[in-house]
Amino acid sequence: MITVRTVHTYDEGIAWDRYVLNHAMASGYQLMGWRRVMEQAFGHRTFYLMARDEHEQVCGVLPLVLVASRLFGRFLVSMPFVNYGGILTDSFDAQRALLDAAANLATKVEAVHIELRHQRLLYLDWTSKQHKVSMRLDLPREPETLWKRFPSKLRSQIRRALKEQLTVRIEGVEILDDFYRVFARNMRDLGTPVYARRFFETILDAFPKDARICAVYREGQPVAAGFLYGFQTTLEIPWASSDRRYNHLSPNMLLYSSALEYACREGYEVFDFGRSTSGSGTYRFKEQWGAHPVPLYWYHWSLDGRPVADVSPENSKYGLAIKMWKKLPLSLTRLIGPSIVRNIP
Repeated sequence: MITVRTVHTYDEGIAWDRYVLNHAMASGYQLMGWRRVMEQAFGHRTFYLMARDEHEQVCGVLPLVLVASRLFGRFLVSMPFVNYGGILTDSFDAQRALLDAAANLATKVEAVHIELRHQRLLYLDWTSKQHKVSMRLDLPREPETLWKRFPSKLRSQIRRALKEQLTVRIEGVEILDDFYRVFARNMRDLGTPVYARRFFETILDAFPKDARICAVYREGQPVAAGFLYGFQTTLEIPWASSDRRYNHLSPNMLLYSSALEYACREGYEVFDFGRSTSGSGTYRFKEQWGAHPVPLYWYHWSLDGRPVADVSPENSKYGLAIKMWKKLPLSLTRLIGPSIVRNIP
């Protein structure tokens, strides 16, 4: 018989991470450290459901975060604000037990729907969406080999950035302010509320060996930056930005080439460029590096069959708000943006 309980103790957390680290289908966002990130950076309630078999051995886990707001409603998401998450089990029975527990939890906390963000196809009777793909690149052992694979146009753009004497640093919290400076400006220019600086600071603190920042500088000023997160054999760049005032210097090309070189030298086998809509501008940008699309599967459970609200910036009904946001002073968007985006999973 399989039992499901919410993780509360330190020892349970250790058992959770041990299970995730030894599971072939695990995502780094299923690690216990992300519970701390969600609670400390956003103030969200978390529910980490663990399944055990009749021998009290862990046979499945499901991290859930309650995102609640008056404007958008109440959701249980695995995991919000990042690309992946979802359920991890050894068997269909464990999967069913965890999903049933999640549905019961949703009713208890008055969540109108549950969203699981998966990198693989699951066999379950929930509604699924395949509206995004993950762009991934298999890495050689040596960065020089990767350089030779790049198209000549791409190599020329990277050389241009170097010719302009742009420099690169890959460090941790020491350059967080530089990253956030570029990131916040880019989010404003895109018309999107920015995450709080504390979000990234908490990630760096929770994953000191796996999280890094790559930043590109011109005369000491940051002009492009990316946040790197490694798990097992994959290095991901979930957030990257450049200051469009310097785009003519190709800092973004130097940013990605430096991140790829770092991934090779650190022994990663795959570079994950993050999710994109197939055929979009970001899709084509990532494709030029040699990345290939991998389908993503987002599964939804809705209370009483209610339709799932679309709170993404791509929803046309937010068009006016996006236009207005782009015109706001940068300091104001940094002040009020975090309180808005914390409720948009």
